[in-house]
Amino acid sequence: MKQVTLSLIKADIGGFPGHVGIHPNLIEIGERELMNAKKKGDIIDYRVMKVGDDLQLLFYHQHGNDSPLIHELAWQTFKKAAKEAHRLRLYGAGQDLLTNAFSGNVKGMGPGVAELTFSLRPSEPVVAFMMDKTEPGAFNLPLYRIFADPFNTAGLVIDPSLQGGFVFEVWDIMKHTSVRLKTPEESYQLLALIGAKSRYVIKHVYPGPDHPKLNPEIPVASVSTEKLSQIAGEYVGKDDPVALIRCQSGLPALGEVLEPFALPYLVSGWMRGSHNGPIMPVSFDDANCTRFDGPPRIVAAGFQITEDQLVGPADLFKDPAFDEARKEASKIATYLRRQGPFEPHRLPLQDMEYTTLPQILNHLKDRFTTL
Repeated sequence: MKQVTLSLIKADIGGFPGHVGIHPNLIEIGERELMNAKKKGDIIDYRVMKVGDDLQLLFYHQHGNDSPLIHELAWQTFKKAAKEAHRLRLYGAGQDLLTNAFSGNVKGMGPGVAELTFSLRPSEPVVAFMMDKTEPGAFNLPLYRIFADPFNTAGLVIDPSLQGGFVFEVWDIMKHTSVRLKTPEESYQLLALIGAKSRYVIKHVYPGPDHPKLNPEIPVASVSTEKLSQIAGEYVGKDDPVALIRCQSGLPALGEVLEPFALPYLVSGWMRGSHNGPIMPVSFDDANCTRFDGPPRIVAAGFQITEDQLVGPADLFKDPAFDEARKEASKIATYLRRQGPFEPHRLPLQDMEYTTLPQILNHLKDRFTTL
């Protein structure tokens, strides 16, 4: 069988109510449009999912990354769902659809995209991660732990196929440049960049050049890196990133891929895209952002891939093993909320540039006097 592609494409096209969740009618539109595409033979299989107020479309196909057919299918589906969102007067209807002219690719148009193209192994487990109320850099810490931290991933110590390490492709989303860094040799340089998660974002992870089982030029993890504020020139909502990660057989095990989320680490976003808060691992049923429009959530959908179908999803965070992480996230959220409008609960000033704060500063500019 030739190479297959997974394309995970998401958009916020209307919240119900507010920014909490998504209306069932939008899910039905997604199901109808993707089912029709499957019947026509345009895609092998699909799943329509939701996390918070984001509509998530997972396509399984053989058209490769950046396929105009797949991207237009996603775009037209979002447009039809947005029309229904406008009819229902949902909040932020069509929010992530920042242009009307489709030009062959949804990148730079608002929706977030993560794609992987690869040859199927005898068993092919993949996890689709979907976040709400945060930014692309929110995946930096867990990706480092999954593919480079031996205290998280035992395979880096005891599995010979992992000991050659991995290569991280990091994007500077301000200067629009990229660099590849290999672990473990360049771990410190990598951390120097990705610790600044609002600017340096992990886009792909590749096997090391001497990996015994996998092609080092084919990524095994992909993250959406779209920054809505850069596209729109103003704050229009959080980026709500998604990621695809392959597991097992020369890669970190499924449990190693999930382990970083046992820590509700801090991410940027939350209320009005202007606050730091804990990322909470939840099931699909609990992916409704209510408390201060949050706290930020992540859902993990597990799949096994065959030649002709997506088997799943398994709701991987629907497990009492993550109850303590959820409790800790709630405690952290309470602690941070007590600080109200003060940093570090509120983002530092340079990260507020694309929020509504500049409007306040502009209103006051003529009242400042020289000291």
